[in-house]
Amino acid sequence: MMLNDQDRIFTNIYGMHDRSLAGAQKRGHWDGTKEILGRGRDTIIDQMKASGLRGRGGAGFPTGMKWSFMPKQSDGRPSYLVINADESEPGTCKDREIMRHDPHTLVEGALIASFAMGANTCYIYLRGEYIREREALQAAIDECYDAGLVGKNACGSGFDFDVYLHHGAGAYICGEETALLESLEGKKGMPRMKPPFPAGSGLYGCPTTVNNVESIAVVPTILRRGAEWFAGFGRPNNAGVKLFGMSGHVNTPCVIEESMSISMKELIEKHGGGVRGGWKNLKAVIPGGASCPVVPAHQCEDAIMDYDGMRSLQSSFGTACLIVMDQSTDIIKAIWRLSKFFKHESCGQCTPCREGTGWMMRVMDRLVRGEAEVEEIDMLLSVTKQIEGHTICALGDAAAWPIQGLIRHYREEIEDRIKAKRTGRTGALAAE
Repeated sequence: MMLNDQDRIFTNIYGMHDRSLAGAQKRGHWDGTKEILGRGRDTIIDQMKASGLRGRGGAGFPTGMKWSFMPKQSDGRPSYLVINADESEPGTCKDREIMRHDPHTLVEGALIASFAMGANTCYIYLRGEYIREREALQAAIDECYDAGLVGKNACGSGFDFDVYLHHGAGAYICGEETALLESLEGKKGMPRMKPPFPAGSGLYGCPTTVNNVESIAVVPTILRRGAEWFAGFGRPNNAGVKLFGMSGHVNTPCVIEESMSISMKELIEKHGGGVRGGWKNLKAVIPGGASCPVVPAHQCEDAIMDYDGMRSLQSSFGTACLIVMDQSTDIIKAIWRLSKFFKHESCGQCTPCREGTGWMMRVMDRLVRGEAEVEEIDMLLSVTKQIEGHTICALGDAAAWPIQGLIRHYREEIEDRIKAKRTGRTGALAAE
């Protein structure tokens, strides 16, 4: 069941139309925003809970519930909304399309979400490499200030609201919410221990909520069309419409808005133009950014693209941006490249991750060349288990999971390469 055009939230995802305020208003954005704010904080949060929206940045935490953790009454400290636009997960580029082409969805969402949480200030933390995105977003914010939609008495609602852009310096770790807050405060981007959680003590020690760009940008449309409308898409607990991305060995790489719980095969065939060389040529798919364990071809046939569907395959839904790999892929080398990335991006605060990511990369190095011992495969697996769950943030897990997925599904391939190297048969060796 493909999504109808009238149900799409992002009406300018490909930049075919006018991205200015006038263009956004023509497409139905900033329509009746004052009325939405007039519903009051509690009603907005209840409607967000009813919609079933879960965080679109990868973790999938229920958005309405996250908002409800913010204090109802201020104790004198200001509250903040921080929008995570650091999109640095390899293979993921959905949020940048929102910021480049449909920035007003984000600014309007920021206003409504901030109002619902009693936050008069919102910071958008933008990835260091996103230069054009920053320009488009800043232009949209300036238009909104000029039109009185944000700033003092935003939309004539009596609510004062300021929104600021902050440029990161291109560090992957700053996509982790507490490292993002540290970076925003001008310190090194290193994750904080929790508790305290940001809702109790976040930015500058004040109540803060960190949300992904897509999670915030869909809010106005959900509140305009009704929570039931949004909850009508996808399976229970996996509600709504979602931006999916596809890269790698598909004929037409793309970013597409689709209903949650669409099948992976349908997504690849209908929007990605099919796998290069046909479906039979598929080897594996990484379903949602580099930190998700790989899903082998035989499981892709019936895979459902949502949180539960991916969990049932011992992977995760993540950002829903697929990396498709055909039979020509050296899968061991592909996972080695990811382990190199995580080793490079570890902040070095936790010993298991600082030491473990480098150690895993060096073992992967030798597995790629077939120069390891067969026993080392199990040793590598046991090291991933010693890293996973033993670090402050999820980067340790993110480095461990791809390797676990590789060993779970492609152990034979690793062993064959080691044996081939030992016997001097180069047939099974990958092309350098």
